[in-house]
Amino acid sequence: MNHLERAPANGQTDNAIDVTFNSHGFLLKGKFYVARGEGPFPTLILLQGFPGNEQDVLGVGQKNSEAGINALTFNYSGTYRSEGEFGLENTLRDIDAAYQYVHHREIFTRFKVDTTKIYLGGYSYGGGMALTYMANHPEMRGVISIAGTDHGELAREYSRNASFAKAIDSIFEELKAPKGPVRFEGKEAFKELLDSADTYDLRRSAPSLANRDILLIGGLDDGDVTIENHLLPLYRAIRKEGAQSLQFIVYQTDHSFKNVRDQLAEQIIDWIRSQSKGS
Repeated sequence: MNHLERAPANGQTDNAIDVTFNSHGFLLKGKFYVARGEGPFPTLILLQGFPGNEQDVLGVGQKNSEAGINALTFNYSGTYRSEGEFGLENTLRDIDAAYQYVHHREIFTRFKVDTTKIYLGGYSYGGGMALTYMANHPEMRGVISIAGTDHGELAREYSRNASFAKAIDSIFEELKAPKGPVRFEGKEAFKELLDSADTYDLRRSAPSLANRDILLIGGLDDGDVTIENHLLPLYRAIRKEGAQSLQFIVYQTDHSFKNVRDQLAEQIIDWIRSQSKGS
């Protein structure tokens, strides 16, 4: 069952609608940034980082809606007010639920969604999971990864670097409910990745990604998802598979993209418009 709720009363935007939708039996909370105009509109499913927040993703949703592109973002299962438990497999189910949600008649009619022009994008954790989802779903072609984590590389670094593993464990424990916003097993949750690292290793997914339309975005000063270890090896792996529609943009910024968010949003808008014209 799908739900629509009232617009937020905090005055931050006048085109962000609170929404709720079902993912494998649990209700997820999100925001739909509504494009204005005649439509139908291209629509971007915009994935949060980890643990994400209850608002926009780097301002991209709001900027896209102002430019005539719908944007849906949401909190993953087990984060903030979304029901369920957080995990990698559950995130993939959540992405699928969001994809189905924008194809629901009530939703695509109300928000004037062009269901032939649905794009998937994400930031950090969400960028990596967007690419993982795309590798297994040929029905979707266009994907945007903003400093997207290659979780295969993350697992390798965790296994070979004790100080890195200790830092990750500490972060996960801080995020664990009730102290933090995530309902999961804390540091024990990382075992899901270690046990199935190949599934989330983006370089291994390169053959499945080579025929997709991909925009990779990174930051030169990003110390979390580095160009050297995460993004450039992935770019080269996909190129090696013969990719014809792969673009890699680098900004002089860190993981927050704080100093280039307007440029980032404009780049994404231009890419979606270009893709929409060609589809």
